[in-house]
Amino acid sequence: MTLRPFRFAVQTGPFQDPIALRTFAQQIEALGYNELFSFDHIGMRGNAAVDPFVPLLIAAEATTTLRVGPLVLNNEFHHPALLARTAISVDQMTSGRLVLGLGTGYAQVEHDAIGMRLLPPGQRVSRFAESLQIVRSLCDNGSCSYSGEYHTVGVEEMGIRPTQEHIPFLIGGHGKRVVGLAGRHADIFQFTGLLHAEDGTPSAGGFPFDQIQQRAQWLADAAGDRDADIERSSLAQLTALDADAPDDNTLIERYKMDADEIAKTPFVLVGSTEQVVDKIERLREQLGISHYVVRDPEGFAPIVEALARR
Repeated sequence: MTLRPFRFAVQTGPFQDPIALRTFAQQIEALGYNELFSFDHIGMRGNAAVDPFVPLLIAAEATTTLRVGPLVLNNEFHHPALLARTAISVDQMTSGRLVLGLGTGYAQVEHDAIGMRLLPPGQRVSRFAESLQIVRSLCDNGSCSYSGEYHTVGVEEMGIRPTQEHIPFLIGGHGKRVVGLAGRHADIFQFTGLLHAEDGTPSAGGFPFDQIQQRAQWLADAAGDRDADIERSSLAQLTALDADAPDDNTLIERYKMDADEIAKTPFVLVGSTEQVVDKIERLREQLGISHYVVRDPEGFAPIVEALARR
């Protein structure tokens, strides 16, 4: 297993306030974060329905090295040819700093809100597989001829090219078929930890370490010769350091897991700075995870500083 240097990203921000967003992007870049991610939701209580791409242009314009992207797009909302056009345009406008996060979509409430049918899981994955091929071809080659069950595309020439030679795909998921697609198409694979019921209701069912090991093996098997090219990532569901760290009983009650499993999972990063640094280094040895996405950039900054260039 290739041990990559650690990288850190943020998924949060004042995406509805351009002035505040510029300042926020500059602050997280100064703290050592590599990327800023948005999200792709609509009609879901507690989630602002901001466009997943537009705020990223402002964040990129305000910074010099910060990479930006959606984490992750709901594939059901996007036609792959039109998505490729948007992705290439955003890559141009951000001087080649786009990371394209992609997922199958999952929430019934979001689809109900816009009158769109939510396909069953198997069909969503099949449609996702087609979309990945089409978007990759259009981004890399500027053309695509494809006829499948869900999409028929005949684009001879996009007329635009991305600034970077290869727009990286970040694919998040937990099912074996999605992990397999990541093995074939992802530049970054993200372990998410959350499982979703038929209607999209999330739970921490994917937190146990043995399940993550299984997904890591699925990924390696599907990737084959390109395994070393895939960066492993974790979307942390809770980060808290030192005095802010909850005690074991609170965590056990919250996640319905014993303390040993919580101590091993990459989705809960709590404890002293030294404890969290040790855990992250251990997880890189065990699972190859070197990329972490968090939602408390200031609180997690001591970890970023401690692991910079390691």
